[in-house]
Amino acid sequence: MRLTPAQTDEIDAARAARAETRRPTVPALEDLLFKPLPVLDHGFVRVIDYMGDDGAIVQAARVSYGTGTKRVSEDAGLIRYLMRHRHSTPFEMCEIKYHVKLPIFVARQWIRHRTANVNEYSARYSILDREFYLPAPEHLAAQSAANRQGRGAVLDATESARVLDLLRTDATRSYDHYLEMLNEDAPHDPGRQGLARELARMNLTLNAYTQWYWKTDLHNLLHFLSLRADPHAQYEIRAYAEAMLTTVQAWVPAAYQAFLDYRLGAVTLSAGMRAVLRRMLAGEAVDQAGSGLPKREWAELMAALDAPPTGPA
Repeated sequence: MRLTPAQTDEIDAARAARAETRRPTVPALEDLLFKPLPVLDHGFVRVIDYMGDDGAIVQAARVSYGTGTKRVSEDAGLIRYLMRHRHSTPFEMCEIKYHVKLPIFVARQWIRHRTANVNEYSARYSILDREFYLPAPEHLAAQSAANRQGRGAVLDATESARVLDLLRTDATRSYDHYLEMLNEDAPHDPGRQGLARELARMNLTLNAYTQWYWKTDLHNLLHFLSLRADPHAQYEIRAYAEAMLTTVQAWVPAAYQAFLDYRLGAVTLSAGMRAVLRRMLAGEAVDQAGSGLPKREWAELMAALDAPPTGPA
């Protein structure tokens, strides 16, 4: 990730500023405020503003004045109870705003989460930077044979090099044509008007970078992270989710730990899975054929138990 001198100066000025407040603040998150956390090759996530902390969750649950109980362990226990039993509204009392720089194809996947306020950089008014996401070779993989929306084996070195060359060539050529249509290329042609920015942008590739401000409450943020920080999520959006997890840990450490224990690190069993597990605990040898579960659900149960699958694949 590269920042221009002007961007660095802007960030330094924001981090140097101080303001007196009576509202609760979180020192660990204050230390991260405005700081870009690098993601992918040119992207970043940075916290711009926030409201609330672990205490705000507890306060909302108890509908009390002040900071509630003085015992941190009791507060953490209540937060864990709320997370465990899916009492979501207390977590909605905390909000956070991010500035995110990300490839357009990741943004289109991200925007499907319709639970945030979003304001995106407009290519109708401004010219996008010459920056494109080029995956590292270890992230170039073939289509999965078992998952229609996932990756399989990593491409060999020869095919990987060819794919990267195509991606780089196509993105560079499209951007050069974008500037030419705008009449922003060198040398500038005073005899041409140039195409409107809102039209010229259609030529850009989906690995070009965009930026947005993304504001959400903690409940919806954790739902987003439960899906996008999951190992099955696409690598590129998972990289952003992992950076955001760092900010959540600094912001609401008790809620973060409860989230790891009861969401991100947990599994949900269907009624059928639970029945099979009871039979196993009773000492019965159960295979897929005798489980009554569909093959995929059986495989998910075995994965949840970290057990090797038995019976037909």
